[in-house]
Amino acid sequence: MTVSASVVSNHDGLAKAFAIRSAVFINEQKCPYDEEFDGNDFCSTHVLGFVDGEPAGTMRMRWFSEFAKFERVCVLPRFRNTELARKMMDLSFEVARRKGYRKVYGHAQARLVPHWEKYGFKPIQKNSKLVFSDHEYVEVICEVEEHPEAITLASDPYIVLRPEGSWDEPGVLDGSATRAATNPH
Repeated sequence: MTVSASVVSNHDGLAKAFAIRSAVFINEQKCPYDEEFDGNDFCSTHVLGFVDGEPAGTMRMRWFSEFAKFERVCVLPRFRNTELARKMMDLSFEVARRKGYRKVYGHAQARLVPHWEKYGFKPIQKNSKLVFSDHEYVEVICEVEEHPEAITLASDPYIVLRPEGSWDEPGVLDGSATRAATNPH
């Protein structure tokens, strides 16, 4: 069995992520459509997980000033006894750390807090109740080590131009460096 994860970089990948979320959150957990697709998908980074090449899980990440937020983590029921969740979380931590984040925040369903703790998250002790889509949630946070190659203003500008999560692979715009600037505008 081959388990892998990658950052979504095209419409097809996003459609697969949405299909998985619909199956898990809307169908299985009875989440209302408008609450699942809450308006944050097009300002997020999505990760897609695969088992033997089949789309099997997904999650999304959003970026804030002091922290990254992991959310909408789900795996199709028939793949829950695999290492898929671990593979997606590992990739997501790597992306967040590479972007320079040291804190990762999430909302864990109360029943799933032990699962989030496996990845280093700890519940935040607050007095506020967090309920949405008919589930009780707990705020969790994880502090991560600084990435030795975090992307900063001192990074090569071509790295910053590359697709999300593919910073170490030459991107389409790297080829521009071999051409002289000819456009006077």
